[in-house]
Amino acid sequence: MPHDPVPPNVFSGLHVERVAHRRRDAAWIARTLASPNARLVPVQGSLSLLADGNPPRPLLLDPAECRLPESGPLQSIYLGRFGGHECFACAVTGDAVVASAHGGEFTDLHKVGQLLDRADATLLAYARAMVLWHHNHRHCARCGAPTSSADGGHVLCCANESCGTQQFPRLDPAIIVLVSDGERCLLGRQASWPAGRYSAIAGFVEPGESLEDAVAREVREETGVIVGEIRYHSSQPWPFPSSLMLGFYARAESTDIELVDRELEDARWFSREDLAAGRPPLPSRLSVSWRLIDDWLRNPGDQEATAKAP
Repeated sequence: MPHDPVPPNVFSGLHVERVAHRRRDAAWIARTLASPNARLVPVQGSLSLLADGNPPRPLLLDPAECRLPESGPLQSIYLGRFGGHECFACAVTGDAVVASAHGGEFTDLHKVGQLLDRADATLLAYARAMVLWHHNHRHCARCGAPTSSADGGHVLCCANESCGTQQFPRLDPAIIVLVSDGERCLLGRQASWPAGRYSAIAGFVEPGESLEDAVAREVREETGVIVGEIRYHSSQPWPFPSSLMLGFYARAESTDIELVDRELEDARWFSREDLAAGRPPLPSRLSVSWRLIDDWLRNPGDQEATAKAP
């Protein structure tokens, strides 16, 4: 029997109509930002503006409600259409004032993302990622000159005419993999994590390697385990700060553990019985790591077939 399509992970899904073909029309962007239908998605540092509620909701502000210092104009990034509005991300600096009749509080998306409606979480993650990219690329990477925004905030252009380099939003691809030998899965923990917490093995993709290469390398470097068959599961935009998590399952061809690169404090094999009994504490339900583990527990036949594949 065919399986149902894998539902999207938190922070993903086609909830924002990006209307990318409008980004190059500067006049349309200006008219839209000035229209009654425009809404701002404020981001202060890494924090998102939320209203109390169950679930909490993002506060989408009329541009008149977001008052910035006199030192410069409103810097906005066109996100697209959401909830019947044309939405723009807006970086709110520490000395800015957000005047809203609705109240609200700037909150860490990492802490509350699990509580949010999936569509709201997607919008806020998108806004956070774009504001961070702008903040980190205020100067040209080639010549050091200041950059200016174009294409609705989706291109940063070098102000030095002799250089003219254009920069585009960047993501850092990272693999995350649940390794199984059939009835057990391999989890590791970093010393900085909450006591007892374990998670799937993860790491950034390096230049010159495929995703499959990165899976095999990271598992071997961090745990000493050699993997064979590698199967893609799903992906997740992870705006903490700007990663794209690419989730995989892998079949173990060895089971002896050695912490080769010492990036992990510990790594162990855990049975389904261990995990069903709550051992060890697992990562947040917000993450694709939790999703990989949960699906492995719920669909043992699928993973057993993977583990025994020739």
